[in-house]
Amino acid sequence: MCEGQIDLVGTINIPMSKLFQRCTASVSQYRSSTCLLMLAILQFYLDFGEYVLHDTDPSLNIFLKSCLSRLYADRTVASATLDFLNHNRRKLLILHPTLLPQYFPLLLKIIAWHGSVMAEAFLQIFPALMGPSSFLPLFPALLDLPTLVLALEDLERRSGSLLSENVSIVQKSPAPEALLALMDEAYTGSSTPDQDADSGDEVSASKDEADALFAHLLRDENDGLVERHWTFSGMAAAVEAVMGPTQSERLKQSIDLMPKFLRLYFGVAIRDVNDSLLCALLPTLFFRIDAMFPDKQFSSEAQKACLEFMLAAFQRSPQLISIVKKPIIDKIGQPYTSSAKAELALQLCWAIGEYGGGGSSQKAAARELFECLELLLYENLSSRGARRMGDIPRVLSDGNLLERASRARLLCAVVTAITKLATCHKEFGPRAHVCLTKVARSHQVLDKVVWRHARDYLGLMHEPVICSSILGPSNEIDDRPGTIRWADADSKAVTHIPFYLLQGKEGPPFHDFSLSDLFGHA
Repeated sequence: MCEGQIDLVGTINIPMSKLFQRCTASVSQYRSSTCLLMLAILQFYLDFGEYVLHDTDPSLNIFLKSCLSRLYADRTVASATLDFLNHNRRKLLILHPTLLPQYFPLLLKIIAWHGSVMAEAFLQIFPALMGPSSFLPLFPALLDLPTLVLALEDLERRSGSLLSENVSIVQKSPAPEALLALMDEAYTGSSTPDQDADSGDEVSASKDEADALFAHLLRDENDGLVERHWTFSGMAAAVEAVMGPTQSERLKQSIDLMPKFLRLYFGVAIRDVNDSLLCALLPTLFFRIDAMFPDKQFSSEAQKACLEFMLAAFQRSPQLISIVKKPIIDKIGQPYTSSAKAELALQLCWAIGEYGGGGSSQKAAARELFECLELLLYENLSSRGARRMGDIPRVLSDGNLLERASRARLLCAVVTAITKLATCHKEFGPRAHVCLTKVARSHQVLDKVVWRHARDYLGLMHEPVICSSILGPSNEIDDRPGTIRWADADSKAVTHIPFYLLQGKEGPPFHDFSLSDLFGHA
């Protein structure tokens, strides 16, 4: 429009402005043709706004709030909007950097409702949705994408059509205490208590919590805070009750698409996001690892992506371990009521040892983390006695082969982490010797592979230089005489220890915790 004829811009500016005002005045009579016309006018403003001195920001907000919020379920409008955003992505990021992060909940409703048809266009615009204000709330919103589909389908059943009226939910702004609670959790590990957990009517409470979650997901704008509806213990059951026995095609598509969006989110986070935001994200990730949409395939892929991101974040910034030590200690010490919690604890133990509890300079944090691992190990050594006393140990029961193997995997990680911490922080050496000796002498209580690891580590610790070469922090270089520089080797060296022990390799540290390794050494 007006390309190559700049002199016409001023002539048609006034009619364009009046036409846009007429479109916005007929809010209750929006049609797809009206939205398409508004997009064409917005394109004119973005292209020639500097010539006519027009501020495009209010016009863009009007379109998103008044038009798209009513017609996001219209495929023509949704497709045209994504094409418009992708075409003007660079201009929007430069001239209106807060626009897309502000309206990411509305754009998520487009991909939730239209599914794979809009997936390619949405993937192109997705990185632009990530900003300082949207980074934290975007993560749980992605995990709740299938739940958003349920909310939209439930709303359609109740209202008849998503195109009939504005279905956005007006919510009261969260109290400042909510932000303080999130900050407190990031640094102390304490979590927001569930105020409705003691409700007298459990069924009514479940329905109320599900409705509150749906209302939060159906909002159009980013409120800047991460809601904690999943702290309600019956949320998964409530969502499953709404879903019913069969999944809709739209829901299946959202389950397939979510891992792609989540991995893209994590990729951008590792590349561009600063340590402060990563530090704030990790406690939320720890919590949501076991609080997500109740679908086995979905939860498995989401948990895998979350754990891979966590290890990549610790590799990029090992000092994060010392900053979020309280949430880490809390998750390692919690009862392992699910396989996801046990796997998270195992990966955290590995990260603590791999990066020396945050580095050789983080003495205080390393001491707290070492004591946490030490306590977990001793609890497992005395777990049978604890069960006889009726306590709830922070261990996995050994009732069957799979549980024994899972317990052995965890203890292998704990024993290795203790040895690595003692290698990085020499003051822990005597205590580590005591721990390993107790494990090596507990062959009648523990799995054979665990006490075999402890025995091997005891032998390594008698040779400090060799031990430092093999078990030293992967992010620090030890130049002492006799130290082996594994990073300079031509090939990888993998021992029977289920860890990748080389230093200086690109990408997240690789490790194999497969059960076959344990059975092979049993």
